[in-house]
Amino acid sequence: MNILGIVGSSGSGKTTLIEAVLPHFAARGMRVNVIKHSHHDFELEPAGKDSYRFRAAGAAEVMVCSPYRYVLFHELRKEVEPTLEAQVARLTPADLTLVEGFHLHPIPRIEVFRPSLGRLPRYPDLPDVLAVASDTQLDCALPVWPLNNPSRIVDLMLEWLASSDPASTVIR
Repeated sequence: MNILGIVGSSGSGKTTLIEAVLPHFAARGMRVNVIKHSHHDFELEPAGKDSYRFRAAGAAEVMVCSPYRYVLFHELRKEVEPTLEAQVARLTPADLTLVEGFHLHPIPRIEVFRPSLGRLPRYPDLPDVLAVASDTQLDCALPVWPLNNPSRIVDLMLEWLASSDPASTVIR
């Protein structure tokens, strides 16, 4: 499965970029998965809902299914957080998996960088960054992709996938 990370400072537009490129991939007939890593605890259903109650009662996993979607809750209960490889293995195969976060994991990635936020870029110190998506022209050694043009970003991602060494984009 081809993996491409999206990293950047909080509020830089990582989620917005992923949300913007997904319809362009779908229009090209491509299946794209997304993994978002969070350092925070989160709830998908509020306290009191059945799935919450089952998890609170001690279930290791709870699956909620409907004709529209399903979700699997897996409680770690002091287990070590699964690796990115383990998480990718849970997904249905796709043409591309975009990963938001996991910035220390050695995968090819794009940094979303907006100088107007007043934060330093990560690409000088972060390995495996292949391009920077920005809303302004930057003076850097990496290619700068037009953040506000998701169709062009998809073109550039696909060019990169087609020209890269498959072993460098695949988690085994």
